[in-house]
Amino acid sequence: MKVFPFKIPKPLDQHLIVQVDKEPVFYNRLHQHEEIQISYILNGNGKLLVGDSIHQFSAGDIYVIGSNLPHVFKSIPRQEDAHMITVFFTEKSFGAAFFKLPYLKDLRIFFTNATGGFKVTSNQKDIAQQLVDIQSQQKLQLFVSFLELLEELSKATTEPLSKFIYSKTLSSTEGERLQDIFDFVFKNFQQPISLDDIAKMAYMTPNAFCRFFKQRTNKTFFQFLIELRIEHACQLLNSKKELNINIISDLSGFNSISNFNKKFKKIKGITPSQYQHSLLL
Repeated sequence: MKVFPFKIPKPLDQHLIVQVDKEPVFYNRLHQHEEIQISYILNGNGKLLVGDSIHQFSAGDIYVIGSNLPHVFKSIPRQEDAHMITVFFTEKSFGAAFFKLPYLKDLRIFFTNATGGFKVTSNQKDIAQQLVDIQSQQKLQLFVSFLELLEELSKATTEPLSKFIYSKTLSSTEGERLQDIFDFVFKNFQQPISLDDIAKMAYMTPNAFCRFFKQRTNKTFFQFLIELRIEHACQLLNSKKELNINIISDLSGFNSISNFNKKFKKIKGITPSQYQHSLLL
């Protein structure tokens, strides 16, 4: 299967797709698709790469990922399967003019926010229950519940996922190259990675690699690498509270505690110690 574009399988007469993923890990290839994606994570945790940003995900999270927004859920393998419920649809699923009807004007904020994707930060319990209930519904009941879900998502407070929207659908070659880059970085971010190393892996000169990566992610490679390392450090601070900050710095790929503290505060706005303390409140 080609990484870009990714086709959501569906019958010709089905306008809403409800998909349940329950596997050791979520689909782990960078991909994009025309459909907007609403996902509720019942079990599993890891890192979500979406557009130009990296985020932690864990059980209970609800995400909306916009049309053609490149993304991948990188799960941490656990004894229990990762479990996610997702609804896929497009703005034209019910006709090009359907969501422009005056009766549905309150839903426009949902589509505006969905462009760069968002995480739901309020009323998660009720929205999660709506997504659980949708699994077993059919036809009219499913359609009504879907509109009610969009209404709740439109009213919820949210946290944006990505500020950079790549204006094109990436080609298969571009997608495969980005996938190889991200796979390499996710496997090796705890070790030193030089520009020559990553450029050679991508079969490009360093200058060509820098242009390629910046044009498609809106950030330099080393910005991306540092953000990945900081998100990994946050996961360790959350899940390995017995580890001290020096060890977490080493395990996250930083070669000095001072550099780790500096980069952490620049990205998160607080020091690792302050972040660790906030988890105890």
